[in-house]
Amino acid sequence: MSLGLALGKFAPLHKGHQLVLDEATASTDEQIFVIYDSPHVTKVPLGVRANWLRQLYPAAHVIEAWGGPQEVGLEPGLMLLHEEYLLKILGSTKVTHFFSSEPYGEHVSKRLGAVNVQVDVNRSKFPVSGSVVRKDYFQHRSAMDPLVYRDLVAKIVFLGAPGSGKSTITELCAKHFQTSYMPEYGREYWEANEVDRKLTQAQLQEIALGHIERENLKVMEAKDFFFVDTDASTTAVFSDYYHQQTLPELADLSNAASRRYDLTFLCMPDFEYVETEDRSGEVVRLEFHSRITDKLLTSKRPFIELGGTLAQRLERVQKELKLIEILK
Repeated sequence: MSLGLALGKFAPLHKGHQLVLDEATASTDEQIFVIYDSPHVTKVPLGVRANWLRQLYPAAHVIEAWGGPQEVGLEPGLMLLHEEYLLKILGSTKVTHFFSSEPYGEHVSKRLGAVNVQVDVNRSKFPVSGSVVRKDYFQHRSAMDPLVYRDLVAKIVFLGAPGSGKSTITELCAKHFQTSYMPEYGREYWEANEVDRKLTQAQLQEIALGHIERENLKVMEAKDFFFVDTDASTTAVFSDYYHQQTLPELADLSNAASRRYDLTFLCMPDFEYVETEDRSGEVVRLEFHSRITDKLLTSKRPFIELGGTLAQRLERVQKELKLIEILK
């Protein structure tokens, strides 16, 4: 059995890295990918970067290398330091092939007793580097898998009852920060599929799935921040209200919403209420606000109440976003 090894910071993981990892996957029976903690290089957590590898290469064994040497180079002392650290991580595991696109491939392979496999050393296939990508994620997003880029954008979601100003503030924030946004898919779906002003449980679940599918596409157009109008947790509230239950997949999507977004705003029902065909009145708005609030509190999901005029709401969002650290 052949065992391939590749390593790096993957900060962030780009297509040049993946060329090496793909070669390892295609050329060996098993693979180990070692990813280093590198706080001096990137703010993206090691766990996030390791998860990219685990999702894109599920058959590989991914090792998170904590506390490894930070300084790099081809001086004898540094080479020895890195070799000893790598041998410590691998233990008794015997690597047969070492994959890289760097000069260190020669000395690491020799120490491991492995075949030195060099991949696209001249960067002719993918002329990209992590340092270049880090300078401007948005400009170089095509050099990354969508799964990677989505993690590099801060996602902000606005929740609230119908008529609480979610759509207005979502669009305004996108315009203010010159980025993209995700409008509420449920409204569009309701207009096309409602029967007697109602949707089935299965249709509500379709809304949540369709919303996420579109969201994953639109976030690729976002720079730094991505604003979202409503998520699956609110769709689950609608299902509970109209059907007194929620289908399992919708419930799972609702529960996952707390991990999907970096910041959650709850729009207060102090916004002027405007009756439309898809709404059921001021009294129902207040009940939905209570239900959504209860769901947030029950799930212990952090949220920020957003009330007042549109200008006041935008000011509050700006203030909170200053506290979000862009992962570069």
